[in-house]
Amino acid sequence: MTTERLDQPRALRRSLRPHYDPEAFGRLSERIARFLGTARFIVYMTVFVAIWVIWNVAAPPALKWDPYPFIFLTLMLSLQASYAAPLILLAQNRQDDRDRIQYEQDRETADRNQAEIEYLTREIAGLRLALNEVATRDYLRAELNRLLEELNKRQ
Repeated sequence: MTTERLDQPRALRRSLRPHYDPEAFGRLSERIARFLGTARFIVYMTVFVAIWVIWNVAAPPALKWDPYPFIFLTLMLSLQASYAAPLILLAQNRQDDRDRIQYEQDRETADRNQAEIEYLTREIAGLRLALNEVATRDYLRAELNRLLEELNKRQ
C-alpha cells in the first residue's frame, strides 16, 4: 500500500485516451459552425454536388466513380451532416453559456444602477426638503420690507 502525500502533486497518469483541449475544440467547432451557416458554404456545396453529378453523368464510363444513384455522394453528404450537427449543437451550447453569463452580468449592473438611482432619488428629496426650510431671497425681501414698514409706522 502506497501512501500519497497531500503536500505533493499527484503523478501524471498515463491514459490510452487521447488528450484534447476542450476550449480549443470548442473554438474550432464555433468557427466551423459559423462557416456552415454562411451563403459561401451553400454555394461551395452546390458547386461541389453539381460538379460531382455532371461528372458522373457526362464523363466516359471508365472515369465515372459514382454512377447514377450516386450512393457514394449520398454517403459523403450524410457523413458531412453527421459531423455538422454535433458541431453546431456544441457551438450553440457555448453561445448559450456566454449569453447566460452576460445576462447575469447585465442583471447585476441593472441592480447596481437601480440602487444608485434610488439613493440619488432619496438625496434629491432630502435636498428639496432642506431647500424648503431655507429662506429664499423673495422671502427675505418681503420680511425686510415688512420690518421697514413697521419701523416707519413707529417713527
